[in-house]
Amino acid sequence: MGNFKRLTGFSFAPLFVGMIGLFSLMQKPRFAAIHTVDVVQLLASGACFGVALAGIIIALRRPRAS
Repeated sequence: MGNFKRLTGFSFAPLFVGMIGLFSLMQKPRFAAIHTVDVVQLLASGACFGVALAGIIIALRRPRAS
């Protein structure tokens, strides 16, 4: 059970970082005219979401010790 808690905690950190990046990008006035830097930030946020999702799926699929 301790491994499950550690893995889910590890999954929420990239999710949090991804949310910060996405929300900070959406607050910029130039969001309508996306520049290269904005695309890179979106890719990085997406990568953080991917890592978080993979960690959550791995944590949920592992058998739990009784």
